[in-house]
Formats: sequence, structure tokens, C-alpha cells
Amino acid sequence: MTAAEPVIPAFPPGGPVREGERARAGGRDLQGYPLLYAKWWTRRIGPKVVRRSGRAHRCPDQDGVTPMTSAPAPPLAPVFAPAGVYAPQHDTALLTRAVTAERPGPGTEVLDLGTGSGAVALHAARTGARVTAVDISWTAVLTARINAARAGCRVRVHRGDLTTPVTGRTFDLVVSNPPYVPAPQETLPASGPARAWDAGPDGRALLDRICADAPAALRPGGTLLLVHSALCGTETTLRRLAGAGMRAEVRDRARIPYGPVLNSRREWLVRQGLADGSPWEELVIIRAVHA
Repeated sequence: MTAAEPVIPAFPPGGPVREGERARAGGRDLQGYPLLYAKWWTRRIGPKVVRRSGRAHRCPDQDGVTPMTSAPAPPLAPVFAPAGVYAPQHDTALLTRAVTAERPGPGTEVLDLGTGSGAVALHAARTGARVTAVDISWTAVLTARINAARAGCRVRVHRGDLTTPVTGRTFDLVVSNPPYVPAPQETLPASGPARAWDAGPDGRALLDRICADAPAALRPGGTLLLVHSALCGTETTLRRLAGAGMRAEVRDRARIPYGPVLNSRREWLVRQGLADGSPWEELVIIRAVHA
């Protein structure tokens, strides 16, 4: 990050908006204040600042990637992703391709868990689907709202832990690109960039919860699309989803070179029995249907 790059504070001026808190000014309910704050930041940073900061991200091209299907990843508009928010990567491209294959449209209710920059949520919203997005990070929530405002897309973005903010609601399509990188630390990071990818020693801290919670968030016949690394155990995901009463299969795969994080942990991954020392990982799209 350069000195000229804007930093979006994690909370609105005056501190965080607590769950269920209502502030009032001039008789108007300002429970949606973070959205107003996002619009304020959108005006303040503007597209010129985003371009100057170099933090407008597109999904990477497929150079160095061995796809397992012939369908190209759909083009995505660039999104703003400040430090600490997961920027679009190859897993993002793989997930958006899977979303396209589901043919969402007007009337389709979509839930994006762990939205990050909002790239996948925006892709779904451009089809006319009604999109709700969730992230536990205030910075990610505000970033996704900013990107939605800049793109002219209607996306409802909530701050919360996975499906907690939408308890009692059901959706036609649930998508997720959660943190899944195996990490030596037992405790998940509470802040910092690693929060966007670290997921415990086996990489399954969030994956297992999504497998357990997805059926309650899906309508009968609804679909879950989940992307993660095969390092986390593809068969484990399929087995857990089946145990939750869902019909699950691997729908797509891609083989990509290790990035800096996995390269720095290569020896540890081998010692843990999670990898064989190869500098490549396989990404998988799991598609599961709620019976």
C-alpha cells in the first residue's frame, strides 16, 4: 500500500454500529448508517483515486492455470480491494464460472457467504438476481458496499458470522469462497490480511461449518456452490455435505501454481501430510443440491 492509497477505516466515524443498534437523527432511522458511510467513501475516493492506488482488481487471467473444463471464466469488472480484503483470485474466477452455469436471473435469491470485495455477489447481481452478501469483517462489508455502489448494483451486504445475519431466510443459490488455507495456528486470526485466507491446521474451520449450515439456508432444490483447495480434503467436503442430506459432486477443477502464502508453508504442509511437495494446488468447485 502506498502513502497515496486511501485506507477505509474498519468502522464508521464514532465507532462500530452494534448489532441491533438504532441511531436517530432528525427523526430518521439510521440503522443502515454503514451503507451511507460506504456511499460517502465512494464519493471521497472516487474512481481516479482507485486507479491511482493500483488497488482495482480484476480476476487474473488463466496464464499458468490448467483448467479441468473447457468453459472460460466470465469477464468480471474490476473491484476495489484495500489491504485486508480478499481480492479476486483464480478461485474467484472458478466460482463465478460456476455461478454463470446455474443461470440465475430475476427472481433468483442468492446468498454470498464471506463476500470479501463483493466480486462474486456483483457478478450474480448483474444477472438480475436478488443478492444478499455476508462477511464478518467490517472492512470487507464496507468494501463490498462501495463496489456495489460504484457498479450500480443492488446488493444487500450484512456484517456477521456466516449465516447468522440471515437466520430464518432461505435462498435458491448459496455461494461461498471462504478462507481455506491450512495454517499452523489453531486459532483463527481476528484481524490482518491472513484473516481472509487462514482456516486452521486442516483448512476446514469455515468449510465444515458451511457444510453443516447450508441446508438450513437453502430452499428445497436449492444449490450450494463452494470453492476450496483440494489440500483441505475434497472427499471430506463431499462426505459432510452428504451427511447433511445434500447431493454433492465436484463440478469443476483447476490446477494453479502455489502463491506466496502456500509457498512459505510448503514444508509444513508436507509434514502435516496435506501436500506432496509439488508447487501446484488443485482448486475444486463443489456443487450440492438440497433435497
